Amino acid sequence: MTSPATAPALRVSEIFHSLQGESTRVGLPTVFIRLTGCPLRCTYCDTTYAYQGGTTLPLTGIMEQVAAQRAHYVTVTGGEPLAQQNCLLLLKLLCDAGYSVSLETGGALDIGGVDARVSRILDIKTPGSGEAENNYRQNLEVLTAHDEIKIVLCDETDYLWARAILFEKKLAEKCPVSFSAAHGNLEPAQLADWILRDRLPVRLQVQLHKILWGNERAR
Repeated sequence: MTSPATAPALRVSEIFHSLQGESTRVGLPTVFIRLTGCPLRCTYCDTTYAYQGGTTLPLTGIMEQVAAQRAHYVTVTGGEPLAQQNCLLLLKLLCDAGYSVSLETGGALDIGGVDARVSRILDIKTPGSGEAENNYRQNLEVLTAHDEIKIVLCDETDYLWARAILFEKKLAEKCPVSFSAAHGNLEPAQLADWILRDRLPVRLQVQLHKILWGNERAR
């Protein structure tokens, strides 16, 4: 029998129930599990509080908190959730329990071991993020139509960079692709104009939760 001291656990920043603010699941009531820790330091990061701290919780305790929210959709996010090895086990347990699960990952770590039932929301970091050199390019080879790509843009240079990657790697043929304007850096309306001008096969993404509640973490 596994003792409490050796039971699988994760360092958790917060668990909360809110509306999904991004991805094709935008607007859906969702339980968010935000794990602590991240190897990246993106210039526009709005969850710097998750870099450290948090509480160590056994996976059984996490599952109990999720069940108490009585929601069908669950998102595991960060920080960078894949920085903790037991994240893979948590994702499997969530799928086994019948939840519709998505994973938000910064794209610097291998997503190949993630349960195939999980929708992997993969960031591609732009030059403006300060982390473009850390993109794990092999991730693009394992994406399926069940997954999604998100690219956050800081300026026109980022847009042109992302447009080139979009066509070079044929990203829209792999899975849905979203372009998002970095809050405080680029106006969404400007990004919309560029997307329409160039007739890009992407979705313009705005952060619904910030439109509704500003910078509050959850609601």
